[in-house]
Amino acid sequence: MERRHNSHPGQSPVDTLQQLPALVVLERIPVPVLAIADDGTILFANSAFAEMLGHTHHEVLALEFEEVFDQLPPAEAALEIVHAFANVVVSLAHSDGSPVRALMSKSALQRDNDRVALVTFQDLTEQLWLEGR
Repeated sequence: MERRHNSHPGQSPVDTLQQLPALVVLERIPVPVLAIADDGTILFANSAFAEMLGHTHHEVLALEFEEVFDQLPPAEAALEIVHAFANVVVSLAHSDGSPVRALMSKSALQRDNDRVALVTFQDLTEQLWLEGR
């Protein structure tokens, strides 16, 4: 088995971390991550997000923002919805048609002029089902 080392001999751990591309780091995070453009285009979804919704990585990237959510308020811009539902349990659409209840974080990108939202999700479906909600 080939093992690749991203660091050079003598390179500090901080130097190694600073050289990692952001998308590589986001993919390796075991928490579902989604990046959405202001027009609703899905720019990035990690494997954990795709798995949570029962899709392949490529299938998620082909979806539009509205298709990821089970229920959305009508006629609102994607980023407005993301900001409005920050730290709220949302209903996402699983590929089998069932709802996935998940806590959506605030966007990691929070400047007023950011045209992208980067959010994480905590799947609460089973927990809420067990609690009868």
